[in-house]
Amino acid sequence: MTGKKYDRESCIRLLLAKRQELLAQGTDRLPQRSDFDNAQVVAIKAFLGAWPRALEQAGLKEPRPGDRHQRNVEKRRRARRRAREARRRENTPEVDEHDT
Repeated sequence: MTGKKYDRESCIRLLLAKRQELLAQGTDRLPQRSDFDNAQVVAIKAFLGAWPRALEQAGLKEPRPGDRHQRNVEKRRRARRRAREARRRENTPEVDEHDT
C-alpha cells in the first residue's frame, strides 16, 4: 500500500491480509504493530483508533464487553462522592477521647 492514500477500508484490508498471511505461515496470532511499517501503523491508528480498537474494527477481535461510557460515569460518581466525604471529614472537628 506504499504510495497509496489510506482510508478506513484500506486499513481494514491491510489488517485482514496480514492475519491471512500469518495463518498461512502457521502462526495463529493477531497482527501486531511490529508486523507493519511505521506509516501503516500511523494510518491504522488514525482511521481505526488505538490498536485493540483497530483490531475490533477489522473484526479480528471481539469487542470489549459492557458499556464503557456507563462504567466511566459510575467511576466519576464514586470519585465525586469520595471527594465530598474527604472534604466533610476535613471540616469536622476531631474530638480527642483523652480530653473528655
